[in-house]
Amino acid sequence: MPTRVAGNRRKSIRRWDMFARGRTTLDALERLIGGMGTGVLAMLSLMLLGATALMSLVGVGLLMAPAALRALRAVANRERSRLGDWGQGFVSPEPVPDGLRAALADRTVRRELAWVATHASFGVFLGILSTTLPVKAVQDVTFWAWWRLVPPEEASDAGLGLWTVDDGPSALAIALVAPVWIALAMIFSPLMAWLQAWPGRRLLALDADADLGVRVAHLTATRSAALDAHATELRRIERSLHDGTQNRLVAVNVLVGAARRAVARNPAAAEDILGQAQDAAEQALTELRGVVRSILPPVLAERSLADALDGLVTTFPLPCTIEADIPVRCAMSVEATAYFVVAEALTNIAKHSGARRASVRVRRHDDRLQVEVIDDGKGGA
Repeated sequence: MPTRVAGNRRKSIRRWDMFARGRTTLDALERLIGGMGTGVLAMLSLMLLGATALMSLVGVGLLMAPAALRALRAVANRERSRLGDWGQGFVSPEPVPDGLRAALADRTVRRELAWVATHASFGVFLGILSTTLPVKAVQDVTFWAWWRLVPPEEASDAGLGLWTVDDGPSALAIALVAPVWIALAMIFSPLMAWLQAWPGRRLLALDADADLGVRVAHLTATRSAALDAHATELRRIERSLHDGTQNRLVAVNVLVGAARRAVARNPAAAEDILGQAQDAAEQALTELRGVVRSILPPVLAERSLADALDGLVTTFPLPCTIEADIPVRCAMSVEATAYFVVAEALTNIAKHSGARRASVRVRRHDDRLQVEVIDDGKGGA
């Protein structure tokens, strides 16, 4: 009996390994196809740069060079964004310097020129190669259905040319070759995805000096934004307490004073007044709890950001889906910021966008938390 359990466990592990390998292959193919897309953009950018260089011989290209370099920067930033979606964070560089000499002297521009030449060739090649393997698998599996439509010489090349296809059974046997293409895709796709992304990781990441300057500027702007957000939040809490809770407490104080004056001459009236005072006190407590929850929702502290967002979505008046991929919890301040960003975005959608539905997507990549709120409204919310 123990041997059977161990055998079942090994079979389960193997099935899980195959499932994980298949998922890894699909992820790698998705990366390779996305890289092929940016590779095509890099190819177009490289052609524009080449045309600009040729026309510079007659002077016209010098006027086009700044625009060509800005187009290169846009393509490089698209690749930075794509690589960032797959886990590696990139800091966006400063805009291309004005003036051709300053732009060509910029280290980031030179690194982007090296990247675009590599990605336009090697990246596109790997993307095409990666799509060829699953296409060949599908072609061989379905070959029996359409082999009569192809010329005989092409039919003889099917299935790696291992046998001649001249009838239905031999065409059906071509499907036996499909697992070879699938196995090759499962083995080599992750490696090809890594090779395709490697030039971008090496060349599009900012060097130490540029990265430090950008980060200092980003931290300065972030600090100012954080201080502004802090002041805005304090004003909001002050308004909530002043307009709601404080007024309720003033009413309680007035009612208790009236009850004390009436208790001697009209105890029944005093009892009614105390009942009103109790109602006002309960309303004040309810509003105070609302203010406290708006500062930090208890479910966020007790459970997780995903649970807090689930509760937020359930109170949203429109159909809304939420997708949360947060394997490890972030700092409480980060989760609170993400929560209030989503809450404010959903409030604006409900009030101003005219949308019929919305969706919220929250993902964590390493030390970054990415929040995305989408709706089908008119925009400007």
